[in-house]
Amino acid sequence: MIYLTGDTHGRFERIGAFCEKMQTSQDDILIILGDAGINFHAGALDTLRKEYLSKLPITLLCIHGNHERRPESLPYYGEREWHGGKVYAEGGYPNILFAKDGEVYNLDGRKAIAIGGAYSIDKAWRTAGQSWWADEQPSPAIKARVENTLDQLNWQIDIVLSHTAPLKYEPVEVFLPGVDQSKVDKSTEEWLDGIEGRLEYGKWYCGHYHTEKKIDRLQIMFNDFAVLEEDRLC
Repeated sequence: MIYLTGDTHGRFERIGAFCEKMQTSQDDILIILGDAGINFHAGALDTLRKEYLSKLPITLLCIHGNHERRPESLPYYGEREWHGGKVYAEGGYPNILFAKDGEVYNLDGRKAIAIGGAYSIDKAWRTAGQSWWADEQPSPAIKARVENTLDQLNWQIDIVLSHTAPLKYEPVEVFLPGVDQSKVDKSTEEWLDGIEGRLEYGKWYCGHYHTEKKIDRLQIMFNDFAVLEEDRLC
């Protein structure tokens, strides 16, 4: 079975409870839609979190968020093949995987593309290289990789797995009142808007906004869990 959930930010008690409730195994997959919080400190606390997760009866596929280090920037991660695409994995934790942006995974016969990253509205209160990272959003190279992949697929995909949402689907009702939205970099959301406008897709899942909402074929997730739906185009 393939499940999804939203941002966890290093707090995995609900993941453990979910695994116990659903009687999962490591053949089951849980997709965390960004900000898993596994590669935040790059030290002992991250190791403790990985040790906990490695013992859970589930395989995690983590989309890149904006409050964590990119695994490709850390020396102990390498690439490997998984479900038809490339993921980042660390030796010793074979059930904790990180999606590579622009890769397509075969998930029970459905094609799913990963598109991570977003802007941190709180970066002014964070420390560069310690709690905020300049590569939080997709680079031009990542954007090109995503678009080249979609070109090869004739702009048809079953599932999109992203961290943030296309601009038109932003849940403005949960925006923090103290944040001046005119100063928020929405370049990733604008780029995703263009992709969504061209793309034929079955379902789009994202996290980031710390809310739960369904709009058309898009679902924003946070503390909720869902089963990957049987939406197919390909």
